[in-house]
Amino acid sequence: MSGGGVLRWSDYRAMPWRNGGGTTREVASGVMPGAGSGVRGPGESVPGARAGATAHGADAAGADAFDWRVSIADVGAGGPFSVFSGIDRVITLVEGSGMVLTVGSGAPRLVEPLTPFAFPGDAPTDCRLEAGAVRDMNVMTRRGRATGHVRVMRVGDGGTELTGAADEIVLAVAVTEGVTLDEEGTAIPLGRLDCVRATPRLVLRGEGTVAEIRIAPVR
Repeated sequence: MSGGGVLRWSDYRAMPWRNGGGTTREVASGVMPGAGSGVRGPGESVPGARAGATAHGADAAGADAFDWRVSIADVGAGGPFSVFSGIDRVITLVEGSGMVLTVGSGAPRLVEPLTPFAFPGDAPTDCRLEAGAVRDMNVMTRRGRATGHVRVMRVGDGGTELTGAADEIVLAVAVTEGVTLDEEGTAIPLGRLDCVRATPRLVLRGEGTVAEIRIAPVR
């Protein structure tokens, strides 16, 4: 982690998809209490983790390494997503437009920019690009262990405070420039797609947009 507990875009490790359709960068991942230790950032390890877990195109067995995972994918071409048994997903388009997903036998769904779209990761899912390459943020949670919720919100002059319950993981990913983390009166600028965690609270200031991610245990 960088100063102030910020996870920086430049530190995320890029991994190619198995099918060659794009690359994925892991932001953070972890396991819920009772299954190991908490949160992994770029380059850190999780007990029992296996190499090759990516959000779209890697070996599905790698999904066993986490109860929750946040990653950012560059999607250069259409094609099928990998199937992840027992995993729920929320995708948020953070760059580009024209991503159309067909989940199972459902109708094709246009995923609008900065509009979270939730779907089961074990349903056959096909992606079609209608306006070139895109970049998406992907939140994966293990069904029966954790739930994930994503909300895109503006940060204004008055500041935005995020807090979480004792057993909840709350992350904020900057999806625009112009956002700073207020660390006890010190302003720490966040670059695009940098991430910070509420421990147990955080204050954001400036003028910009963030994606609030909440991971909660299944009770």
